[in-house]
Amino acid sequence: MDEFRARRVVDALRDRGVNAHLLRCGVDQFGVRVSLPGGREAEWDNDGTAGLEAQVMCDGMLVGYVPQIEGSEDFGESQVVDAIARTDYDQPVARQRTAAPPPGPALTREGGVFRRFLDGFRYR
Repeated sequence: MDEFRARRVVDALRDRGVNAHLLRCGVDQFGVRVSLPGGREAEWDNDGTAGLEAQVMCDGMLVGYVPQIEGSEDFGESQVVDAIARTDYDQPVARQRTAAPPPGPALTREGGVFRRFLDGFRYR
């Protein structure tokens, strides 16, 4: 996922009340990190593949995963946001709920007023 798309997905998830963050995985690899209860984190689409999948980590250890979502290589941003929001992480092999839970209160976007300055004015 490119940086700008990942940032837009993170912003849309935070607008829905999902505690998402931009995940930097090297020089040009980006993904979405979702903070989960119990100190776990889901790391979405940081391996450079076309499909959407995630690893669920706790203290650097793999504790679960989300298998590649069928057809996700053709998803638009709104479909990616919906897929991440609908994921149920309670089992080691996560599954997609049929409907997304109701949105929670919006979370503030990371970086605040200095966001563009801190990121080097790279936004489109």
